[in-house]
Amino acid sequence: MIIFKRILYFFYYLKESDWKLLGRFLGYASEKSGRSRPCIIFDSIFSVFRYNVSFKDYYCFRFYDKPRSEREEWAGTGFMYEYQLRMNPKGSRELLENKVQFLNHYKLLVKRMFLHISGFSSDSVELNEMLRKSERLVLKGSRGQVGKEVEVISSGTYTPQKLLDYMKQQNYDLVEEFVIQHNDLNELSPSGLNTIRIITQTDKNEVIFLAARLRISVNSPVDNMGAGNIAAPVDLKTGIVTGPGVFSDITRDSASVHPVTGIKIEGFRIPHWERVLELAGTAAQNASGNRSVGWDIAVTEEGVEMIEGNHNWCKLLWQLPVNRGLKADLMGFK
Repeated sequence: MIIFKRILYFFYYLKESDWKLLGRFLGYASEKSGRSRPCIIFDSIFSVFRYNVSFKDYYCFRFYDKPRSEREEWAGTGFMYEYQLRMNPKGSRELLENKVQFLNHYKLLVKRMFLHISGFSSDSVELNEMLRKSERLVLKGSRGQVGKEVEVISSGTYTPQKLLDYMKQQNYDLVEEFVIQHNDLNELSPSGLNTIRIITQTDKNEVIFLAARLRISVNSPVDNMGAGNIAAPVDLKTGIVTGPGVFSDITRDSASVHPVTGIKIEGFRIPHWERVLELAGTAAQNASGNRSVGWDIAVTEEGVEMIEGNHNWCKLLWQLPVNRGLKADLMGFK
């Protein structure tokens, strides 16, 4: 049964992989490790079957430089797919996949205004208020992933009808009031909203905090690692960043200071930290059957704001900032 799954994963990776990116990673890995390209290719195929990782995982986890004993510690794509499917069954994860359903479910935890395209017209009172109240608006696809289908617009350039027409043209179906982040985070990186990813695990009605990561935008309106941004580890007790920011692109060095603003990353203290944890804990207790969730939380001058929850929270964001495989942290949950 296990080998059959690994074969299916193998063919899935063949179909879905970004081969141009992997080709660049292969060249880099060969240069850094001194190993030949055929040797690394064979090793990456072996790792798919032995360690339940994807081809991209192999490079992002730097398996080309790691002994086999250490590779066992890393949670790869196959393992995470099976784990998250068990923790967040398909019948439950719709709450987290559909941003409109999520915002309505957690409306008591969400301060910003939001509207689904089905709920307004050009003479909508709510839409007019949103255009008047917020200098910028965020347009989204309600099922967009990894920062895709997200655009920040200037409210002053749109009338209600023009906005409605534009959303239909671009296949956006959700408009939200722009969240103005805390000044400390804005100084760190003003290009986008920098959120904190809190990963929680519910076990026997207890909420366990697995990890916290600060997601930092780099000349980008979104903060996802998959969009070329960086992530840094955060101490769960203090809310202080404990290491440099890292990229998922293995050819880029870790950043001890922000590449654009020059603000130091390690030692950065996230404001309102206790409220960040409280918000994530409250959301986790009411996640409708989803037991393992990555919560994205914004910090404002006034407090905290829930942005979204992820049933398929990112294994790279979780493990790369600490440069350590964390699979063992999940093995005790059933």
